[in-house]
Amino acid sequence: MRIEVNGRSHEAEPRPGQCLRTYLRDRGWFGVKKGCDAGDCGACTVHVDGEPVHSCVYPAFRADGRTVTTVEGLASPEGELHPVQQRFLDAQGFQCGFCTAGFLMTTAALSEDQLGDLPRAFKGNLCRCTGYRAIEDAVRGVRHVEEPSPGESVGRNLPAPAGPQVVTGTARYTFDIEVPGLLHMKLLRSPHAHARITAIDTSAALRVPGVHAVLTHHDAPERHYSTARHEHPEEDPADTRLLDDTVRHVGQRVAAVVADSEAAAEEGCRRVEVTYEVLPAVLDPEEAMRPGAPVVHDKDPSAARISRPRANVVGEAHGEIGDVEAGFAAADLVYEETFRTQRVQHASLETHGAVGLLDEDGRLTVRTSSQTPFLTRRALCALFDLPEDRVRVVAGRVGGGFGGKQEMLVEDIVALAVLRLRRPVKLEYTRAEQFHGATTRHPFTVRVKAGARRDGTLTALQLEVVSNTGAYGNHGPAVMFHSVGESTAMYRAAHKKVDAYSVYTHTVPAGAFRGYGLGQVLFAVESALDELARRLGLDPVGFKARNMIGPGDAMLTPGGHEEDLHIASYGLDQCMSVVRRARAQPCPREAPDGWLVGEGTALSMIATGPPGGHIADARAAVLPDGSFDLAVGTAEFGNGTTTVHRQIAAGELTTTVDLITIRQSDTDVVRHDTGAFASTGTVVAGKATLRAARALADLLLDFAAARLRVPRADCRLAPEAVLYPGGRLALKELYAAARAVGVELAADGHFGGTPRSVAFNAQWFRVAVDPGTGEIRILRSVHAADAGKVMNPMQCRGQVEGGVAQALGAALFEHVRLDARGAVETAAFRRYRLPQYADVPRTEVHFMETADAIGPLGAKSMSESPFNPVAPALANALRDATGVRFTELPLTRDRVWRALDAVRRTPRPPVSP
Repeated sequence: MRIEVNGRSHEAEPRPGQCLRTYLRDRGWFGVKKGCDAGDCGACTVHVDGEPVHSCVYPAFRADGRTVTTVEGLASPEGELHPVQQRFLDAQGFQCGFCTAGFLMTTAALSEDQLGDLPRAFKGNLCRCTGYRAIEDAVRGVRHVEEPSPGESVGRNLPAPAGPQVVTGTARYTFDIEVPGLLHMKLLRSPHAHARITAIDTSAALRVPGVHAVLTHHDAPERHYSTARHEHPEEDPADTRLLDDTVRHVGQRVAAVVADSEAAAEEGCRRVEVTYEVLPAVLDPEEAMRPGAPVVHDKDPSAARISRPRANVVGEAHGEIGDVEAGFAAADLVYEETFRTQRVQHASLETHGAVGLLDEDGRLTVRTSSQTPFLTRRALCALFDLPEDRVRVVAGRVGGGFGGKQEMLVEDIVALAVLRLRRPVKLEYTRAEQFHGATTRHPFTVRVKAGARRDGTLTALQLEVVSNTGAYGNHGPAVMFHSVGESTAMYRAAHKKVDAYSVYTHTVPAGAFRGYGLGQVLFAVESALDELARRLGLDPVGFKARNMIGPGDAMLTPGGHEEDLHIASYGLDQCMSVVRRARAQPCPREAPDGWLVGEGTALSMIATGPPGGHIADARAAVLPDGSFDLAVGTAEFGNGTTTVHRQIAAGELTTTVDLITIRQSDTDVVRHDTGAFASTGTVVAGKATLRAARALADLLLDFAAARLRVPRADCRLAPEAVLYPGGRLALKELYAAARAVGVELAADGHFGGTPRSVAFNAQWFRVAVDPGTGEIRILRSVHAADAGKVMNPMQCRGQVEGGVAQALGAALFEHVRLDARGAVETAAFRRYRLPQYADVPRTEVHFMETADAIGPLGAKSMSESPFNPVAPALANALRDATGVRFTELPLTRDRVWRALDAVRRTPRPPVSP
């Protein structure tokens, strides 16, 4: 077979059944991405004789004699970017960038007619990060990025440092490297929700040509640990073993086969013979708490850090402020209802995976798609009794996370294989494995009881919360505690009570997900308060404004006050003003005739970082050429922290961002960073960067003043130089002078993540509902975000839009469904239904004018919080339009239609004259 790829001839024969995607990647064209394995996401799009195709479902042999262009071939031979690539750069039409190559290849092939119908043109391309507005702007040629200028970085739309690499397909994600001698791992997974392995025979698997090893529970360390990654691992239940002789959900890994190829490893998995003793299983969390229910983890509660294992309760929280019964007695109206939220998949386009190897010194090195490289190193060291200096963990550019990669799901088994075989080993999840072998958002059941007086004063608020953590506790207790924190603290009431439980079931484990439990409970609280106001005959927006927390109020929850948490800047009142203005303005879109129209609002508050600290270290240094090196531990997965850190450093060093090289996500680069989660990338790691850059600026001025023998006050920094009266000292000269006397022009910065501040958000929708079909059409979407000082408005707006889009998916149709035995039924994008370009409205984003007293240069967090108020705002708008209070997510068309049909069929009492 002979094909031409980007002007180069390839004559190698494809493997039997090989798709064009793997054929191209085998030859180093790493711009072709794997996102779905089924032609659903478009990340693998290439041109074959000028026509765009999904290369993951295009047989390689069909390319014989054809010309193939990948994203690496779009630019001219002289290196000039294709116009589409330049437009994506100018608009920053990407966040994590994993889908970008596919969008570029699709866009580059569009005709003028097709450009006029982008919903149809992009029906085969998915983006999980951006909310699609930035992509549309890129296609339309809208320019957002600004040129860098000295000392004027913060608050400007400066581009992502990796932008040129993203649009040319040269940005390197986890598997975009060539590793000589690489072996491939595949996992055998359990067909049972609960079973004990009584025998396992690997002999037939070991006879498969190319198979090197089959690892089972006999090869695994005896230690129990948590897959969750937190700074303080003792906060999470130690209920997981690397390979266990008891399986607790359909899809749990049973054995690992390592072979020369994925095909051989898959065949080896088919040949492993496992004998199971099937055990009773429980799939419902409320049933799991009842006496006599099957026990998921029968472990010592103190050693495993499980609250009540025999009751399947991994964690619980109980607390009361005041006397809720007295509060309800004082109310003129009490509303009580039960709300339910579903499992949601993170659906980051880059699946979980890792490559492990031993370096020249015999150190274990793991390259992984992780939000927490330092915590993963710590966990691997504890699991395999290795000192930290013998383990290196590196995260390349991460293709999306949303909390799902705040876990150790693949690194442990890869490390075991590397240490056993002394060979490089790769494990890359399929899209199906992401659904049944990774984690989901926690399903919640929330019973809300709220009381208020006729004047709109909230008197009492009570929550009973049951969170389904699945077969393993990983983030279960932490998510449960967080879910009842800011959700209850956001409203003033003299009487509050919470009883919350995180419960084991024999289902796919839940884990960290954007919002970390707040979104689930806020759906209940914001819906309940909206309904309470309506039944009192009050405007829901005015009712919430009357009762919402104020700038001087204590953030009291039934669990107690967190001493390190503060309202260090307050913009919730401004958020409400944005909502009021939106309500008063005419809607730009009209509802179709006969459709019902309504509007709805929801508020949210979220803390930056977890209680107990979130550590970040940074190091800034002068390079020999007079530019700067910035080393930061936090990971880049579309959150934009790389851009922000360079902006912060450039401002402090009075230079331009292009003179700052950033290194990150590598445990060999900097001392420690807890990780890119809990909305800490800008606020915590950014503060470490600020301190490092500020210390370096002081060091440079001190050293220059001493060398020049001039007052320090007469010296100031400029790009690549120190200026002084009558002269200019180049930084490269200063570097050479410092090195000659043994002085290192470098400085460290550290922040421990405490004290912490809170961010506020408000979402408002106007919707139309078709009573005949249940279809919901969003006529207008407005989001108010109190992010403090906005470091990069273009980028922060993208975070908000992406959060709203992801939340709309969870609100309208995303649902990880399980069958009667607990197996995931929706293990593919075409069955799971992610938001596509045509599904997502353009959201008007408004930033409040505040400056935080804690965050770096006044900044606050804004990566998670936009997600949280979306579902309740939509449900409240639906209630306004239809008169029906929907208490369960998602708000699918059939669910809405059934509810409206039930109302139509219910006889109404006669109206009194």
